[in-house]
Amino acid sequence: MYLKRTSPYHPYYTSALGEAFLCDTLEFLPFLRDASVDLILTSPPFALKRKKEYGNEEEDKYCDWFMSFAPHLYRILKDEGSFVLDLGGAYKPGFPVRSIYQFELLVRLVKETGFYLAQEFYHYNPARLPAPAEWVNVRRVRVKDSVNVVWWLSKTPHPKADNRQVLRPYSDSMQSLLKNGYKAKLRPSGHDISEKFSRDNGGAIPPNLLELANTDSNGRYQQLCREYGVKVHPARFPPQFAEFFIKFLTDEGALVYDIFAGSNTTGFVAEKLARRWLATELSEEYLRGSKFRFMDKDLPVKVTKRVTRAVEKENLQMSLFPNKK
Repeated sequence: MYLKRTSPYHPYYTSALGEAFLCDTLEFLPFLRDASVDLILTSPPFALKRKKEYGNEEEDKYCDWFMSFAPHLYRILKDEGSFVLDLGGAYKPGFPVRSIYQFELLVRLVKETGFYLAQEFYHYNPARLPAPAEWVNVRRVRVKDSVNVVWWLSKTPHPKADNRQVLRPYSDSMQSLLKNGYKAKLRPSGHDISEKFSRDNGGAIPPNLLELANTDSNGRYQQLCREYGVKVHPARFPPQFAEFFIKFLTDEGALVYDIFAGSNTTGFVAEKLARRWLATELSEEYLRGSKFRFMDKDLPVKVTKRVTRAVEKENLQMSLFPNKK
């Protein structure tokens, strides 16, 4: 069990593999046991010059605010565990120049908390709308911002990871090479390409650029939120984002924790991948809506039937799942 005996918290809802808590994460964290979490995967409210409805902090206060979480996150993470942090960019108020808050936060997480930067990733959304309008659409002095930085942090230089779990299909040219063979030779760049290059390893190793279009506006979650009059979370990351890191950095049965759960994409994906999950969220409206994710057809039939009955009977006024014994 990851919660200490002294914990006063009870799940807002539970599933076969996870628990969601309605609470202030910063107050909840001290009640988690040391070295109990395999992966912390989250996309917190970003530092923006204008307040958003999901509670972002102002840019100049952002690093101090987030660093209040850092010692707790380090403590609860297993030695071989990972902390994956997805951060969007921001412009300086009134000027077409970028904030460097993501990099300032990274330095502090490494220098002050003791995390290692295992690798940086870039989350590219080709469908993102042009913004900010003043500099991109009106004055035309900048191009649209379509990339979030993603810091993969760890407690040791050797966290658990296996890129064989996230291989991509080979390109047509590579498939042709595997079929027809490749003659080992020295390339003009000086690289010595041996015969091992033509070995079929089951797929291509992915790059650290994750191209994931976040265009799902009419999925099951959104449909049910609209049907029951629940607000759809405005800043969801795509399920494929969570899937990549959960597969890459954990095994089945591992515990995955999203400290800013929102619509609980992380918990939903973890459930599908047979990982245990933990979610904390400050907004009851968003957490209520997140229950709809567990009515997905890809989840076990018993779970989806239980959720459907609970929604119809209770109209979202109580937990969709019975508390665990």
